[in-house]
Amino acid sequence: MSALFLGLVAAVCWGLHDIAIRYLSRTVPLMGALLVVLLTGLVFQGSVILVRGEWLLPQGPALWYALAAGFTFLAASLGLYFAFERGPVRLVSPIIGAFPILSLIYAALGGSVITPDQIATVLVVIGAVGLVAILSDSAQGDVPPRGPTVAYSLLSAFGYASTFKLGQLAAETGGEWQSTFATRLVALLLLCGILWAIRPDIRVGRKAVVPLVAMGLLDGIALLSVISAASLPQPEFAAVAASIFGLFTILLARVLLNEQMRIAQWAGCIVAFLGIGYLTL
Repeated sequence: MSALFLGLVAAVCWGLHDIAIRYLSRTVPLMGALLVVLLTGLVFQGSVILVRGEWLLPQGPALWYALAAGFTFLAASLGLYFAFERGPVRLVSPIIGAFPILSLIYAALGGSVITPDQIATVLVVIGAVGLVAILSDSAQGDVPPRGPTVAYSLLSAFGYASTFKLGQLAAETGGEWQSTFATRLVALLLLCGILWAIRPDIRVGRKAVVPLVAMGLLDGIALLSVISAASLPQPEFAAVAASIFGLFTILLARVLLNEQMRIAQWAGCIVAFLGIGYLTL
């Protein structure tokens, strides 16, 4: 099993997650949806840890890395939800999908050797995913001011790259399940504090509970997959593969919802997968 494979697992899970929130967002409060998703993932991961008979939280320095990852994970999630709520996709998706660039910078600062051809391949993958997202955007008419949208998107990109790096550092000594549990616990507690302070409407309705729980499980598996790459060679490539989650969202919309794709979009998909394949060599 490679870091890229785990990243692809995360991409598929987040693709399914995003295609669900795309349609729930019109009728479900985003903060309420995020609360259910985080809580579901926390219960799922905590249950597995208890069944395995292990401590819920990592120990020593790993705990501090995991706690810091909780802050960045909530920032990434809030940035993602609010950026896509504002739109358009052609602006938001390429910015958020570029977070592997930060992951490579973190890896280089940590002493990993990143070759020029690997950097070029990552940029090609990001560009291909961005092209597919831009061509899929059907937004028409007026859109909110771009400044706040760009800020939310950058916050999400920085948050995801930082979460993956901090989570992998925690997993190296504290265990993947425990590190992910601590990360999600901190994010959930922080979100509860925000909700208590601003008191928004978080009632998601009964019909949305089941899909939101499913989204929470998918989100939990995705985050665990990327963090679990910590013990594998070049773990930063898990983030690269995970960044194509937007591409999977569009492909799933084509298969499940019969949304049409242009030839250029199919070409972008092929280029992105070829780039991922090249990185496995």
